[in-house]
Amino acid sequence: MAAFWSGSAATFLATERATIVGILAEAQIRHFRSNEVQQLRAWEISIDMLRTALPAAEDWWVLLEYPLLRLGRRADAIILTPGAVLVLEFKAGAEHFDNAGREQVEDYALDLQDFHAGCRRTPIVPILVATAAKARPQTLPLGLAGAQMVLDADADSLPSLLQRLAATLPAPSDPIDPQAWIAAPYRPVPTIVEAACMLYGRHGVAEISAARADTHNLTRTTDAILQAIASARAAHAKIVLFVTGIPGAGKTLCGLNAAFGDARDARATFLTGNPTLVHVLREALARDAIQRGADRRAARQQMEAAIQALPRFRDHYVARAEVPAERIVVIDEAQRCWSRNHAIRKTRDRPAQLTDSEPGHLLEIMGRHDGFAALICLVGSGQEIHDGEGGLAEWGFALAAHKGWRVLAAPDTQNPDARQRLGNIGTQTIAALHLDVPVRQIRSAAAGPWVDALLTGDAAGARAIATNAGGVPYRVTRSLTDLRQWLRGASRGSRRCGLLASSGASRLRAEGLGVELPHMDAQAVARWFLDRWPDVRASDALETVATEFSCQGLELDYAGLCWDGDLIRLPGRHPWLVRDFRGTRWTLPSQPEAVLNRLNSYRVLLTRARYETVIFVPRGDPGDATRHPAVFDAVADFLAACGAGVLTSEVAIETPATAELLLL
Repeated sequence: MAAFWSGSAATFLATERATIVGILAEAQIRHFRSNEVQQLRAWEISIDMLRTALPAAEDWWVLLEYPLLRLGRRADAIILTPGAVLVLEFKAGAEHFDNAGREQVEDYALDLQDFHAGCRRTPIVPILVATAAKARPQTLPLGLAGAQMVLDADADSLPSLLQRLAATLPAPSDPIDPQAWIAAPYRPVPTIVEAACMLYGRHGVAEISAARADTHNLTRTTDAILQAIASARAAHAKIVLFVTGIPGAGKTLCGLNAAFGDARDARATFLTGNPTLVHVLREALARDAIQRGADRRAARQQMEAAIQALPRFRDHYVARAEVPAERIVVIDEAQRCWSRNHAIRKTRDRPAQLTDSEPGHLLEIMGRHDGFAALICLVGSGQEIHDGEGGLAEWGFALAAHKGWRVLAAPDTQNPDARQRLGNIGTQTIAALHLDVPVRQIRSAAAGPWVDALLTGDAAGARAIATNAGGVPYRVTRSLTDLRQWLRGASRGSRRCGLLASSGASRLRAEGLGVELPHMDAQAVARWFLDRWPDVRASDALETVATEFSCQGLELDYAGLCWDGDLIRLPGRHPWLVRDFRGTRWTLPSQPEAVLNRLNSYRVLLTRARYETVIFVPRGDPGDATRHPAVFDAVADFLAACGAGVLTSEVAIETPATAELLLL
């Protein structure tokens, strides 16, 4: 995406202010809305300050109003020097350097660091310019790559700051070529919350593309979904699509694009049985709409139609012989739909009593349409964490009983595992409906395979994956204090951290981690995922742990996973031993499904972080039989044997530690 204005520093200095402001105003009207006097005045102030501060150098380049799609904002100014990228945010008339402004400009630098190909080996210096403030002496970076700490500048100090940066940053062996930088790919990977807001705002997945070149199957899968829908609509046919993928590969992103993209005009909706995903996405979409000027009440009502709880949708139409308003329904984690026996048993005493499996009822409900209807089933592997979840097999049984549906599915829906096998129901196999490259993990495609090897007890395989990948984004600590300290240091800008734990982790209360996020409390969940410290209810307060039920389908930038005695290792036993805490002691579950669900719970928890997961393994207490040190030592040793790193006691800043020069 192009900046509103771009040119060399010499061209910038030679161009009349009114001309530049006019170009910015025209671009503002073309892309967004009519200009406001306040915006025009802010441009005039920032342009005048830059004209005073910039050297007349042909090898310096100025970009004004540079869009950063993931953040939904535009950087006021980006200055390309031969050896660094400077990102400036102007606060006209501001008398103080506030934390909100620092966070904003630091976000810009971090976004460029992670997603702009021209910034991979370049220092990125964020500068907050508060025009009426007074900057204090501060330290300067000395040229190591990545986003640096925020520098402050006022109207008087900006010229000297730019001069000192030019003198301090070493001359690079490969100077920045402004035209190559402008042409370099900018491929943001938003969080699922950011993606929902962007897609609802009519951006497509082509714009929300991944930072790594090997994730082209995200757009390929989306195209396959939309083409199948268009074909079925033209033929007035009913269609079911099964989209599969490994954890974090973008299934939800593809589903949201189907619901919020072109299909929105066909009354599409996104259904999920995950209450936390409903709460967080609805609240995030509503907040975004309100921020863009929508009526608060209308925005929240609109989001209730866009994101719906599957049980409510199901029960409404089971109780009423109505034709649904929606012709396209996206079903998140479709393999977790209830089996027939479980559905009948769970609703026996409810007003809407089920007589079939959830897949059977959903097919019957959408089958009421005359002509076109579509079900898009998003299927994740190893994500079953509740009793009664029927898997793909339940969909196969339902489709065999409900004729007239054309079935398109990814190849791995014919899984060797009977629970996850769709069966022989005349399915058309389409390779493009499978997502096999993780996009949640921004810097490592090895996270998913490593977690699989870890949970199957294959230490040699996990270590080989870690070695071949040059390391994996997992580290171990035995100190809860060090964990919290590291998370707070690493979560720069608006990056979010939080503590996670299994719902079976009953003895973490001995470590002071007994407060669990109530996943059925809509307000509590939305605050945990959307609000920020110093709100003590937010995830980055690091006071409340979220379980697999609270975080499935959502994500954090940095996760602190707190391990407990519900999943341990003992010599000569199953690779992992699952335990439940009953009364005063640990017991072994009797049902094989319970064992699988616990392993899947840890799979969910281990795959929530976009950047890195730090695993806290308690040291235990020799005087407490429920927390024997040898049990935890065995877990920590196994994680190390699998290739997980060790967290040092130092606070980690993600970019390399920079040498500093005092700015006098």
